[in-house]
Amino acid sequence: MKSLAELEAIRKATLSRINLRTEDDSSTTRVVVGMATCGIAAGARPVMLAFMDEIAKRQLNNVTVSQTGCIGMCRLEPMVDVIVPGQEKVTYVHVKPEMVERIVDDHIIHGRPVHEYTIGAAE
Repeated sequence: MKSLAELEAIRKATLSRINLRTEDDSSTTRVVVGMATCGIAAGARPVMLAFMDEIAKRQLNNVTVSQTGCIGMCRLEPMVDVIVPGQEKVTYVHVKPEMVERIVDDHIIHGRPVHEYTIGAAE
């Protein structure tokens, strides 16, 4: 059995992760991961966890991570939309966990979408 202190640490970590997925307002950048069956089968769960970890590590309080269902382009999964207020949505395709750090740094922090990871580059 875990100690009370260990259980409290797990509770705090879990609440922190939940907050990354639920906070939302018009000034918040949103990261939306396709988590339908097709996305999960293609590896979306580790991608979503990588975004949550990277955003928490960098203490980006104005960024939320959420999930959505299938949008009909299963061959491009895992797919991730990055929605920055006042800008066009950018859709990343075939996302792997090792791509997340660059997407967060280049796009979310510095405002430069990573074009070679986008749906436009894939088509």
